[in-house]
Amino acid sequence: MAEHGFKPHNLVSSSTEQITHKMVSRAAKGRRLNLKIQYRLLNALNKAANKQYTLKDLFNY
Repeated sequence: MAEHGFKPHNLVSSSTEQITHKMVSRAAKGRRLNLKIQYRLLNALNKAANKQYTLKDLFNY
């Protein structure tokens, strides 16, 4: 997110799935998220950035 200058609202508004600002903020802080939420955030970031990231690019746990 920092690379593209995105705020949590950018991902929430671009997502077609149910994600919240709280989910995005927790991910940005490095908190652990379950796999379902990780995939939702991955899809939202890929759509907002027009780039193809993988889970390993975003989460290191």
